Amino acid sequence: MNDYTRRRFIGTTAAAVAAPLLAASPALALTDASARSLVDKVVAEINRVIASGKPLGSMISDFERIFRTYADVNIIARSTLGADARRASPAQMRAYTDAFRSYVARKYGKRFKEFQGGEITVRDVRRVKSWHEVNSTVKLRGQSPFQVKFLVSDKSGRDLFFDMVIEGISLRLSERTEIGSMLDRRQGNIDALIADLRKAG
Repeated sequence: MNDYTRRRFIGTTAAAVAAPLLAASPALALTDASARSLVDKVVAEINRVIASGKPLGSMISDFERIFRTYADVNIIARSTLGADARRASPAQMRAYTDAFRSYVARKYGKRFKEFQGGEITVRDVRRVKSWHEVNSTVKLRGQSPFQVKFLVSDKSGRDLFFDMVIEGISLRLSERTEIGSMLDRRQGNIDALIADLRKAG
């Protein structure tokens, strides 16, 4: 497995976890401690799934549960659709969000077995503009440790992840690029994109 695939897995895995930078509600009292507490919970769950030895289907279900619990799925899905979200109907956005959530779960959840024996360790946290950046180290068997930054905000009304940056690569933006390419191949047809996302991953 190459480094790019390894980064993308860890990224979206805890991509289980992305959210509210784009939300417009007033900021709440997010602190370094509360941001770290959120990441500690997510990392503990991800580490348990990786080490569980469960069948693949169960791991994928666990990953989707983590994503649903700790991510503002509506916001991250809209972000990955980009400017095209403005022309989608409410029904299309609901369908796209559901399809995107399941797509992410399948795409990254099925790689859990390849990363058994690995571990994510939270290191420190700092405030950056209107969000908090929680730094962690990922250790995989037989590979050098690398850094992952979890970006946490409370702009959607509760503490959630809105991005992860893995050795300089933003998971939210990389998925936006991929979804954009998929939509281009379908001549901008959002319904066709939704149908294909339901089978992809």
